Amino acid sequence: MHYLRGKPHKAAPGEDEMDRRQLLHLSAAGVVSALAPPALAQTYPDRSIRLIVPFPPGGVNDAVARPWAEKVKTSLGAVMIENQGGAGGAVGAAAAARAQPDGYTILFGSGATHVIVPVAATRQTYDPIKDFEPIAVISASGIGVAVHPSVPANTLRELIDYAKANPGKLSYASAGVGSATHLGGELFKSLTRTDIVHVPFRGGGPALNDLVAGQIPMGFINVTGQLLELHKAGKLRVLAISTPKRAAAAPDLPTAEEAGVPGYVALNFAALFAPANTPKPIIDKIAQATRDAMADAEFVRLLTASGFEPSSANSPEATAAFLRDELARWTPIIKSIGLKLD
Repeated sequence: MHYLRGKPHKAAPGEDEMDRRQLLHLSAAGVVSALAPPALAQTYPDRSIRLIVPFPPGGVNDAVARPWAEKVKTSLGAVMIENQGGAGGAVGAAAAARAQPDGYTILFGSGATHVIVPVAATRQTYDPIKDFEPIAVISASGIGVAVHPSVPANTLRELIDYAKANPGKLSYASAGVGSATHLGGELFKSLTRTDIVHVPFRGGGPALNDLVAGQIPMGFINVTGQLLELHKAGKLRVLAISTPKRAAAAPDLPTAEEAGVPGYVALNFAALFAPANTPKPIIDKIAQATRDAMADAEFVRLLTASGFEPSSANSPEATAAFLRDELARWTPIIKSIGLKLD
């Protein structure tokens, strides 16, 4: 017997039995749902994990992603790198956002995918906060303020003075419109009140090649092992780097703040994200595997030798806070220069 709007309703033959079966089914589903997170944590992973690197192979992202994938094998098993380049990282990031939230798809995110594209894109294909679960920041690298030896500046202060004495005559190379090095250049101009012309290249490699060849006088270049070697060889001069502290691989290079530009901090970070609603036990397991990798001296040596600084923001909570800070730092700059990415 049921009651509909306060009136008794006589069940049809078999209806009560059907309701009981439905109730039992729903109850069982609830029990399974309640037990799912611990069960997942115990069995995950039982197959290979896909790590989407949203840039072409061979770049600075691969230089961190591949050693990480190798180091977490003992706790996570096989991690397969899948390079999905396009639209400044947006193609791969959107693919990761749409993936099943089961822990078997992870995004190798960066400032490009989680700050620049979301703020500057004219058509949003994902939300950097709502569509992802933060896992861990692996590393952060700075931007080098580099000049060709023909430029009459041996310090950052001398470069600023030279630029002010020759407004609009200096030009700088970046890895492309909307890249971290482009924004690093614009932040530098804003803080120093200098007029330097931006010349975008199709990637950091071509920009660096033309800087070494003297085709362009200066550049804002990602700090990598290659850049540091060129500096040591005298083929270009790195006057300062944009990190809060000196790089372990080049302790002789001053930070931009030490060299006289307060507030000039620009980081190109590498971080792990999972699709939104990925169970927390899985997120925590990946984060712990990352912390274990960061405790490995050989892994840290590989990072620092390549110009990357290991990050201490390797918990989901610290990663979320780090991302909020980066969005707050760069959103005004992106909007002030009117950057729009199609």
